[in-house]
Amino acid sequence: MRSLLLLSLLVFAPLALAAPAGPPYETRAEHDPNGIGKFYLGREIAHVMGHQAAGWLERPEREAEERTDLLVEAMQLSPGEVVADIGAGSGYFSWRMAKAVAPEGKVLAVEIQQEMLDLLQRNMARHDVHNVVSVLGTTTDPKLPAHSVDTILMVDVYHEFDQPFEMAQALVASLKKGGRIVLVEFRAEDPQVNIKRVHKMSEAQAKAEFAIFPELRWESTLSVLPQQHILIFRKP
Repeated sequence: MRSLLLLSLLVFAPLALAAPAGPPYETRAEHDPNGIGKFYLGREIAHVMGHQAAGWLERPEREAEERTDLLVEAMQLSPGEVVADIGAGSGYFSWRMAKAVAPEGKVLAVEIQQEMLDLLQRNMARHDVHNVVSVLGTTTDPKLPAHSVDTILMVDVYHEFDQPFEMAQALVASLKKGGRIVLVEFRAEDPQVNIKRVHKMSEAQAKAEFAIFPELRWESTLSVLPQQHILIFRKP
């Protein structure tokens, strides 16, 4: 018995030593001026867009440029769903999704800037939408209850998370079984997409970052938008 115990310790000890100490972050002195110098699995994290630039989110030409109407349609939201709009900004997608899940469903609009949430609530009143709940989160925690969300939407925001591992971990925990993450990012593979490099992501990079979480499965990548990927990850 003692010999078997000793053998098991010798066999499994190297595995324990090889366990990662934490998220695979790296800091580099030389980096893109539009990034923060912090890298996650080889990708540099971009600077966060402040509330002062919220007007860009509501620009009149956005629907034509990005075909945001096609994104909402592609999500195929159902009445009664609980949707989390992460990095909701001024609420551009929040009120659109709120109408799709009404009357029983709701949208949890998550932001780390109170100024954005103030602007968002004014926009909800303007659109006569009453099923959007503002949530002030942090850079590591969206402040969502566990197993409470059917769909999580992130539009051009994930690449700005300065703690992407911790944030994604919390988001996965908030999903119901069968829930999904809808990740929308400008295509890094396409040189015709005229967006700063650190504000784009490739499909392969996105898959690699979410593959860290065994609870998630990549389900599909939709190419209906002119400039962005729509990647869907499901919690079985």
